[in-house]
Amino acid sequence: MPALPRLPRALAHQISGGATERPLWRHPATIATAALVLTLGAAPLLPSGGDDEQEAFAPTAERSDAPLTSGSTMATVGRGRVTRAMHAEIDRVVAEGVALDRARGRTATARASVRCARFEGQRYCLGFGWTQQSRGALAARLDARPTAGRESTGDLDADGLLARASARTPAERADADRAELTAAAQAVGKVWLLRHEIQGVDLPAGFTARHPELDLGVSEVDARGGFGQKYPRRFSILEEERALAQNETWWCGPAAMQAIGWSSQKTRKNQSYWARRLGTTTAGTAITDMVRVVNNQTHYADEDRAGPYVVLDISDFTFKQWYRLMMRHIHDYRAPVVLHPVLLKQYYPYLDDDASGHFQVGRGFDQNPKGNPQLGYFEPWDQSKFDPSEPRIGRVQWRNAYRSYRANQAHFQHNVGV
Repeated sequence: MPALPRLPRALAHQISGGATERPLWRHPATIATAALVLTLGAAPLLPSGGDDEQEAFAPTAERSDAPLTSGSTMATVGRGRVTRAMHAEIDRVVAEGVALDRARGRTATARASVRCARFEGQRYCLGFGWTQQSRGALAARLDARPTAGRESTGDLDADGLLARASARTPAERADADRAELTAAAQAVGKVWLLRHEIQGVDLPAGFTARHPELDLGVSEVDARGGFGQKYPRRFSILEEERALAQNETWWCGPAAMQAIGWSSQKTRKNQSYWARRLGTTTAGTAITDMVRVVNNQTHYADEDRAGPYVVLDISDFTFKQWYRLMMRHIHDYRAPVVLHPVLLKQYYPYLDDDASGHFQVGRGFDQNPKGNPQLGYFEPWDQSKFDPSEPRIGRVQWRNAYRSYRANQAHFQHNVGV
């Protein structure tokens, strides 16, 4: 197979050895072997000391430091064409929004708020992103009330999402829904590739012909998901001085976006600039708006980087799959991840109090062969800025990756921006 210049996606390579794990989809054993070679070491994780290396947070046989083979071709990821069938699906979902005008009570509003489109067999649900979960399951998540008494850092929680849905006029809602669904339809090819690469899903018949925006470099017959490069032990992007603490308790989104935008544009814009573009209110920021602004105002969404960012539900991801996604995005795309955890003390020992859903900027990894895999990220939250009696939190963090995964899974939306 001819070697191509390194671009953001590895789609074909041969792998020898390694254990396998059966994903949620049916697929050939060769795909399972290729997709899982990264993280399967025989030895259990060993804590390397310190309060961030507790053995209780080390998943059994969930290693991500096994060598990866080389020699893969790479792919560019652009925005796809919105077909007539996609337009019809968008129109259908937008029209369903009238149910919100008739909804009375929290449960009815939650059910009316979660509306889903199917594009090429993948499900996109407004506000939640690309997901394998049912509409009913997502509505139940939205219907559940946020835990009382937690400090808010600026993520738009279930109460905020429902309030926003109810407050929009029919015209405002239709415009916002159509824009979100159109952007999703343009990125369905990337979603298939993510499922293919990370979870070993077969690409559907005729995939390459339908998606000329994806320069795969190989035929779909030969494309067997997984990775093609040996990742370094430690790798990071984004300059550390471009991360600042959030200026308001509800501005984790603008502060995270400031770090991403500053790194892309090489010019610092203040957090109020990003708050306006994100539509941030005192209730917080939605992850769909984080992804929208990354796509519209940074080069990280270009074809030679990550391509169009998407909101991806990771509730069906194992830790190894989640960590592979982090490494794939940061190392191969050279692009940051919009992390979306819940700030709980059990996952982030630098916290003085449990807090709300939150945004961080994923920007590095350390496979740490002798201990627990680490994730590098920018932390906008500094509790001491708002209460000097509380300990200061640093912007640059390297922490137990499994804890970050657990914090991501603990969020009621279970998603990231990639």
